[in-house]
This record gives sequence, C-alpha cells and structure tokens, in this order.
Amino acid sequence: MSFPEFQPVVNPALTLAEQVADRIRARLTFGELTPGQRLSEAALARDMGVSRNTLREAFRLLTKDGLLEHKTNRGVFVATPSMGAIIDIYHIRRIIECQALRMTHGRHPAVARMAQAVAAAQDAQARQDWRAVGNANMDFHAAIVELADSPKLTTFYGNLAAELRLAFGLLKVPQDLHEPYIGMNADLLAMVQEGQYEAAARQLDRYLSQSERAVLAALSGQGGRG
Repeated sequence: MSFPEFQPVVNPALTLAEQVADRIRARLTFGELTPGQRLSEAALARDMGVSRNTLREAFRLLTKDGLLEHKTNRGVFVATPSMGAIIDIYHIRRIIECQALRMTHGRHPAVARMAQAVAAAQDAQARQDWRAVGNANMDFHAAIVELADSPKLTTFYGNLAAELRLAFGLLKVPQDLHEPYIGMNADLLAMVQEGQYEAAARQLDRYLSQSERAVLAALSGQGGRG
C-alpha cells in the first residue's frame, strides 16, 4: 500500500500566516526540508501561493518555535537541533506518549491510524524507501498522542515532531535509525489492540530511551552540536 502525503488540516480560525507556518512545519516533519537548508523567500512564496509579507510572518512564527533561524545578511535557514534540545524532546515524549497509551482504549479512532502507519512502514521497508519509513513512524507517534483526546496537546506535539525530524535529518544513515522500530511499532500496536495499555506504556518508555541513545550516539560520532 502507498502512504498518502501528509496534508495539514486547515483551521479557518488561524491567520493566513499561521496556516502557512503549519504547512512549512509539515514539510519539516516529513523530511522535505533539512537542517541547515537555506530557504528561498521568493521560491517558497511562489510555491505556496502567498505574498512574501505573509511568508515572512510565517518565518517569524517558526523562528519563535525554534524551527527556523534568521541569520543577519544571510537569510532564513532550517534550524539544527542541539544535543541538549534532543534530550529535552525525548524527555517530553516519554511524558506525553506513555501517558496517552495508559489513557486509551482499543476502539479509539487513532488506533486505526496507528495500524495504517505500521502497514505503510512495512510497505516502505520492502521498497527500501527509508524517508517514507520515517514519515510513517512520525505518523505512528502522532497517532499515539491523539489517543489523549487533547487538541492542544496534539498541536504542541506537532511542533515537537518537526524539531525531532530535524534531529533525524542530521543522521547519515536513515536506515539504521528507522528500521529497528518498524517491528517495535507493530508490537506496540498489538498490545493496544489487545488492551495491554500499561504494558504498552512501559514498552514505549524503553523504546524511546533506546531511540534517544541511538540518536545521541550517532550525532556524537558525527560531531553533533552540544
């Protein structure tokens, strides 16, 4: 099966600049923009069909969120997460995602999305498409957060996920990062479907600790930022 390209839901209550910021955040989350990449204001405004003034306001919002960096006389760049930021991201993930698993039930609509993400990752693995595997993994964890039934938490996690994907983008061998978690995601899904919520939460805590160690070790070996 193919995994559909992520499209952020347009919230009519948001300003146009906020909607554009959400679209750029989605591109960050799904690996279309990479750490350190310079963003062309003219090209991106044309691509998104918005004015440069609107795009500048979206840039300001994303810079405030730590996802973009404005460098004087050089332009706007995709941010590069520090090691300290990565540690904090994983700390927050353990709090949010593990508790969401404890609170859920097997008939929650987000469980079906978890299952779709697992199937998409397995399909992408067969094609050796590691970016698609990473996208499916991001969607799997976003679905876990949706189990908490908190729109504000889901919005907060969206920014966290974009910053996390930037950390993943620093790694030279994405297969080494993503492949081990395809089976782990399938195991977590099975636990949730079987009603083993506390066991799933404990398993996810170990899983996230393993992922954090792997990311930090890889970045240390590449001379990652402190």
